[in-house]
Amino acid sequence: MADVANFEAAGGMMWVDGSAISSETCTLSVGRPITRVAISSLLPADSPRLAGEDAEHTRVLAQVCARLPPIVVQRSNMRVVDGMHRLRAAVWRGESEIDVVFFNGDDKESFIFAVKANIVHGLPLSLADRTAAAKRIVKSYPLWSDRVIGGASGLDAKTIAALRQSDPTAPRVEVRIGRDGRVRPVDAAEGRRRVSELLKGDPGSSLRRVARAAGVSLGTAADVRRRIQSGQDPVPSRRRSADASQGRLAGSNGQRGSAVTNASGQDPRILLLRLRQDPSLRFSQAGRALLRRLEIQTMRGDEREQLLNSVPAHCTETVMELARECSRFWKEFSLQLEERRQVSA
Repeated sequence: MADVANFEAAGGMMWVDGSAISSETCTLSVGRPITRVAISSLLPADSPRLAGEDAEHTRVLAQVCARLPPIVVQRSNMRVVDGMHRLRAAVWRGESEIDVVFFNGDDKESFIFAVKANIVHGLPLSLADRTAAAKRIVKSYPLWSDRVIGGASGLDAKTIAALRQSDPTAPRVEVRIGRDGRVRPVDAAEGRRRVSELLKGDPGSSLRRVARAAGVSLGTAADVRRRIQSGQDPVPSRRRSADASQGRLAGSNGQRGSAVTNASGQDPRILLLRLRQDPSLRFSQAGRALLRRLEIQTMRGDEREQLLNSVPAHCTETVMELARECSRFWKEFSLQLEERRQVSA
């Protein structure tokens, strides 16, 4: 499956000519060969920037005395993948050659690399740029989960889900590939119902075979069988409640209501990554303490689910009160920062 083969381009790692590129830094691995090529041999990038290059940013780069980092070029067609501002700066300085690192992916993979690279370094992509890129990635890789596409485009997974629902031309699929590379049904409740039907039709069938036929994990199939044997509904009540909530959020056209987790619609983990790169925070004890506390607040949905499941029943009330207190603290902290910003403006 092509989408599975290309999953690493947006998951935990990306690859250039067999060498890993971290999705957190998008910097080339140490030791990658750098080639000096003629600028006239290069094609302009298929850029995720809707407005094109920023002339002022190019001018600033052109005035830098130090040698600029190599740009990334798609080997198959010599099209720039990342580094158009550096390329324009080299042209502005009258140079005829530029340092290049080659990327061996196809056009779709090159575009994703360009988006991720411009999320975490250089001139950041605007919200409009990232939204347009996410829509394009949804159509290129419809089987990728909302979290995978969110990680590739710098948007929250809920924002990706809303984009899918609001675009009638977006491909509709029954399964998606998660960040761990596993294939899961879009409707988890429906997958559980399929397991239930298969087990009723052939009680002696192996769980592995049932899980494969239903498109669910082995653990889910085992849980469904356990629930059936104990006389429970194969779909947990929380899952049925979620389905009902989605139904209430749906409009007359059947689209789910959108959800945005912050004002910019950006994945909080991307915001945290940028803060980590700020020397004033990284190199001070108080700054590092702040980053550690913020990191706890930006956990993924699956991590949050694990925390919920770890709370013993007899500790629920205490944890609830502490969680509320933490919420009150961060709300007050945010208001104080807002007041400080207004005073200094």
